[in-house]
Amino acid sequence: MTRATKIITQDDVKYIASLSRVHLQKEETQHLTKDLEGILHYVHKLERLDVREIDPTSHVLPLKNVYRCDEVRSSLKQAEVMQLAIQQQNGFLKVPKVI
Repeated sequence: MTRATKIITQDDVKYIASLSRVHLQKEETQHLTKDLEGILHYVHKLERLDVREIDPTSHVLPLKNVYRCDEVRSSLKQAEVMQLAIQQQNGFLKVPKVI
């Protein structure tokens, strides 16, 4: 595919913009058509790459879990929690209704 081959037209951009409820000026349509055309040509180049020997990756950097290990610890007693409560009712925390 040569650079002169059109992948996307201004009519395509106008149609996509209408589906997205985006109102574009004529200059914006021309600019976006050119930008999207460049992006799609680049994607076409990437499609031609042989990646059979490359392992799939989810991250480019080797990441590992940075969370701390879970440790069993004793919790607060009910009486201690009730002392901290702003509102309580019948030994339970009273919170605003959330719908």
